[in-house]
Amino acid sequence: MNIEALISKAAGEAVKALYGMDATEKMLQLQKTRSEFEGNLTLVVFPFVKAAKKSPEQTAQEIGEYLQQNCTAISKFNVVKGFLNLSIGDGAWLELLKAIDTAPHFGTKSADEGSPLVMIEYSSPNTNKPLHLGHVRNNLLGWSLAQIMEANGNRVVKTNIVNDRGIHICKSMLAWLKYGNGETPESSGKKGDHLIGDYYVAFDKHYREEVKQLVAQGMDEEKAKQEAPLIKEAHEMLVKWEQGDPEVRALWEKMNNWVYAGFDETYKKMGVGFDKIYYESQTYLKGKAKVEEGLAKGLFERHDDGSVWADLTNEGLDQKLLLRSDGTSVYMTQDIGTAEMRFQDFPIDKMIYVVGNEQNYHFQVLSILLDRLGFKWGKELVHFSYGMVELPNGKMKSREGTVVDADDLMELMVEDAYKTSMELGKFDDMTEEERREIARIVGMGALKYFILKVDARKNMLFNPEESIDFNGNTGPFIQYTYARIRSILRKAHLSSPEGDTNVSQQSIEAPSGAVGVASLSDKEIELIQKMNEFGDAVQQAGKDYSPSGIANYCYELTKVFNQFYHDYSILNEPDENIKAMRLMLARNVAKIIKSGMSLLGIEVPERM
Repeated sequence: MNIEALISKAAGEAVKALYGMDATEKMLQLQKTRSEFEGNLTLVVFPFVKAAKKSPEQTAQEIGEYLQQNCTAISKFNVVKGFLNLSIGDGAWLELLKAIDTAPHFGTKSADEGSPLVMIEYSSPNTNKPLHLGHVRNNLLGWSLAQIMEANGNRVVKTNIVNDRGIHICKSMLAWLKYGNGETPESSGKKGDHLIGDYYVAFDKHYREEVKQLVAQGMDEEKAKQEAPLIKEAHEMLVKWEQGDPEVRALWEKMNNWVYAGFDETYKKMGVGFDKIYYESQTYLKGKAKVEEGLAKGLFERHDDGSVWADLTNEGLDQKLLLRSDGTSVYMTQDIGTAEMRFQDFPIDKMIYVVGNEQNYHFQVLSILLDRLGFKWGKELVHFSYGMVELPNGKMKSREGTVVDADDLMELMVEDAYKTSMELGKFDDMTEEERREIARIVGMGALKYFILKVDARKNMLFNPEESIDFNGNTGPFIQYTYARIRSILRKAHLSSPEGDTNVSQQSIEAPSGAVGVASLSDKEIELIQKMNEFGDAVQQAGKDYSPSGIANYCYELTKVFNQFYHDYSILNEPDENIKAMRLMLARNVAKIIKSGMSLLGIEVPERM
């Protein structure tokens, strides 16, 4: 039992003994004592004043006296109005440190067969262009959320829906046929997704030129956009695809496979992956069938032109199109089909969609429709809505070819990490291979942390230069602190009587046994208290679907450690007991940093 639980239980016993009151768990909430007051934890006593029939100050005084006499963890207390500030004894803090030390997965829970099954959808790329900066935020949020949900004891399935059909796909295909001269990823030396993206841009360039010419000939611009030969050909190609034309389907399959190979490379660099991938080309017909089934049950209605709609006016919304008059599906229909396939594949308890906030209304409607159609998780589906991400030089426009490419961005981050580390002299005693690997870890850590530390709901400005800073609230600052601790532990091992040059990971991690320390400093207590908050941070991040909560916890823990390390020596401490205790402190800070950063998908280097 941790200190908060111990004191909360003792406080409940105090209220029962003093006032005959059965206090609820909510009434016995403890807070960290504010820095201007003495104490470690504060109990708000206002919920007990009525039962005590005394002033808040008197009530707090009585509870404090009871706890000091009956709870060995409490060394002293003070009262400020209705707030009871409790000081924890050094012995209790040391016991807590030992408990943290012996828990290999401190702060996280493991799932078992009966744990809830949570499916998380993220990425959702189109096969007509490479992944861009917006996809980077989406993938990092989705992957991190999956790790956080697992750390809260859920079983998790990570899934992706690939938008591999539609007019936008046909645009790339048509442009390749017209202007490609048989170019392939092999012949061009380009990644497949980049190659296809180039043809998507080429289509738009030629299409706009055609529109411009028609307008110059006197045609209205809106009509010109519909009458341009290229767009007409693209629509004809889409019809052929829908009809299963062998040539169009073969080209579609070949070009999509080029894109998938490119995507896989990008996902690998990003450090994300999926347990199951679905494709719109396989789900849209399922969606149409499900809508027809709903129509037969009277859940939807068919209009005179043959189109099918859902009437959502009773839910305070409008009418929603599900099938067009020509029988073709819309995105909503496809999402229903994908849900049907997923529910057949997995006994889902909760479904989380990681999709930008421009789709808020879409998921509000989808939730209602899935509930109507009988999906048990429909009503409670979670739309993990996030804001736009921009670079300092402005927004992204993919069709104009000015998209901020994910591969380019990751390459830039790793190269910047290499240059910065070289300039700061952090690579002086390393081989070139080590430098490159650490630059990869630091560059990707900088990118991931900078994006994940921001509340996902907010729009954000990503500044590559700011993100690679070894000071402040950045990934490299936390990674450098971890590497520094690992260096301290290696030196401690080498200086010990049994130390040798072949230092194993296990020997550095091995518990150092009982710690015979008589007293602790305020900084040491603060560090143990901050470590103890890791489990609460993981739990809260799971409740709030908030990777930023984990990022900010890791930063706070790192700051507290650095303040401690600034004031107290570890390796040069003459008292062996104190030295052992501080090594235990340092080792467990590193353990928790590594665990917390892994929830963000961030690696930590053993040296920097």
